[in-house]
Amino acid sequence: MTKKILPIVVLILLSIQAVAQESEFQNRLKSLNGVEVLNKLNSKFEKYELFINQPLDHSNKAIGTLHQRVIVTFRGYDKPTVMVTEGYNADYALYPSYSEEISDMLDANLVFCEHRYFGKSVPEPCDWQYMTVDNSCNDLHNIRQTFGKIFSGKWISTGISKGGSTCTYYRAAYPNDVDATVAYVAPISRAQEDGRHEKFLNKKVGTKEDRKKMHALQLEYMNRKDSILPMFKKYCENYNYSFSIPIECVYDYEILELEFSMWQWGTSLKNAPKETDNNQKWLSYLINVVDPDYFVCPNQYLPFFYQALRELGYYGYSTKHLGSNASIKSTKGYVKQIMVPQEMADIKFDPTVYKNTCKFLKQNDPTIIFIYGENDPWTASGVAPWLNCKKKQNIKIYIQPNGSHLSRINNMPNNIEQEIINQLKSWGFLIKN
Repeated sequence: MTKKILPIVVLILLSIQAVAQESEFQNRLKSLNGVEVLNKLNSKFEKYELFINQPLDHSNKAIGTLHQRVIVTFRGYDKPTVMVTEGYNADYALYPSYSEEISDMLDANLVFCEHRYFGKSVPEPCDWQYMTVDNSCNDLHNIRQTFGKIFSGKWISTGISKGGSTCTYYRAAYPNDVDATVAYVAPISRAQEDGRHEKFLNKKVGTKEDRKKMHALQLEYMNRKDSILPMFKKYCENYNYSFSIPIECVYDYEILELEFSMWQWGTSLKNAPKETDNNQKWLSYLINVVDPDYFVCPNQYLPFFYQALRELGYYGYSTKHLGSNASIKSTKGYVKQIMVPQEMADIKFDPTVYKNTCKFLKQNDPTIIFIYGENDPWTASGVAPWLNCKKKQNIKIYIQPNGSHLSRINNMPNNIEQEIINQLKSWGFLIKN
């Protein structure tokens, strides 16, 4: 009888101890100034969704505040902490299965920061003038200072795509906030329509044969335009898509975006429709790669397009492969014309963020790892083409051969993966076996 009861007692005591430990961390979160704990989340580790109060404008705190969503995963007070500088909505970080490769690699705490004006981090009323890179960097600095009162280990910032750009801007603004940065597939664009992506797509992605096949695919879509367009229009009507340009122009932009998107995500041309396939199959393939909702205005990415016009920049298109059936002759100014409401169309681009970031990286040697994909069009506006790292000890650029926007540490060739791991070790980070 005693032998059966003892394990049960031990289990109860362990459960009580675990609850107490969770309560301790939760209480420490609640004690942080400006932090409101919302929900405990299902996860392998203790995890919470919370809000932190941020000044709407960090240069004038009297204007008001916004509530920025942060998702925190706890592994240990003295363990490293990974700060994810998400560029968009943070919803996916709520999933129990969500995992971040660097936090797993370092057995680190996770502080996942939703970007202001996205998801649950939108001020009311939504005054766009405070959606700036400077305010975003100050948001992150405040988060770092606040949660640094709990987590005493080394800090590393990281982000993917726009989030990678965000953590690069943040590092330039606050060089000493973190011990290292890993920026994945991060563009550092220089204009509303940067100009480097078109050349990259025409000259550098894949092989010459691959590029020829891609352009032939685009041309075939244009040759079939008269037949596919009515079906395309019906599809858009069924979903109540609303555009600021005629539907035949939307179709042309679909074909332009098809090229960019396929290279961006590493979509194989092997699965593209063949000449013998019917028009319905051609339409289905196009929509699966580029849903027309991308060109609906406004859509869920409006905060980003506002930023693109004002400070972040974006990419342009070349129409040279559309052929004689094209309804658009030039795409210059398309972001203003079709991606944002008319009231945003007069926004002028300020290159200050681009210039300051380039200057910081050229004149300094911070502990930053940049990861890009060889065939990702965003690599054209990344740091790789212009940042000479030969004389730098800490800034490292790694390009995944034939890689896409999905390039990460764990899918690099083994020798490059090991080199990245060794670099992190040289900065004092212990790698989990």
